[in-house]
Amino acid sequence: MTPSEEELRTLEGLRRIVATLRGPHGCPWDRAQTHQSLRHYLREEAAEALEAIESADDERLAEELGDVLLQVFLHAQIAQERGAFSLEDVVYGITSKVVRRHPHVFGSAHAETPEAVVAQWEELKRQEKGDKAESLGSVPPIMPALAQAQLLQGRAARRGFSWPSPDGAWQKVLEEMAELREARTPQERFHELGDLLFAICDLARLLSVDAEDALLAACGRFRTTFHRLETVLKAEGKSLDGMPLEELLAAWKRVKEA
Repeated sequence: MTPSEEELRTLEGLRRIVATLRGPHGCPWDRAQTHQSLRHYLREEAAEALEAIESADDERLAEELGDVLLQVFLHAQIAQERGAFSLEDVVYGITSKVVRRHPHVFGSAHAETPEAVVAQWEELKRQEKGDKAESLGSVPPIMPALAQAQLLQGRAARRGFSWPSPDGAWQKVLEEMAELREARTPQERFHELGDLLFAICDLARLLSVDAEDALLAACGRFRTTFHRLETVLKAEGKSLDGMPLEELLAAWKRVKEA
């Protein structure tokens, strides 16, 4: 039976649709999915939602958030079928956490600035989870590498393991660059390049720069400039293929400065 227009506009309607898809007479593909098999889709949908945010496209963002929401409902349905937890458990878990971590809104505590709110959140988290809240072991290893590095460094810094200023981080970057230049074997280069990237992430943290966002922005600039370069060369009857490096670099500089 096709859901009504009213059902299509409610969370309960979405839950019933997902349950039907997973039911005996549902969709073979949906019925075959597991938490593990859906991991890729959750990452993909979250990435597409982030891209929609970056492009400031509200219509697309609404669509992509819906795709993320579908993943949440699918995982909750799969868990409920095996008696692990329900959608209500998911909702209660987050609503109770939000209320608990905002005592300045739902209680008598005071936090007048965003910085004070963050500090209060972290302290309440530490009280709830103990040492685990600050443990580096609780940082998900599946996180993007740059974001993971800065999260690890930030947690270590809260325990006192950090340069007091960016100056020390600058020196560490130069030290790692020198070690990379001296590396001779592929294994040494792999190791030293990782150390250099880690040091750069720490420098970014101390400069209050999100390394992941900074690199994504650089990728965007490169993509845009490269596309313009291709367009300009095509208009001039030229091609990137086979162009001498000196001429290519000159054209790149010309396009970049235009």
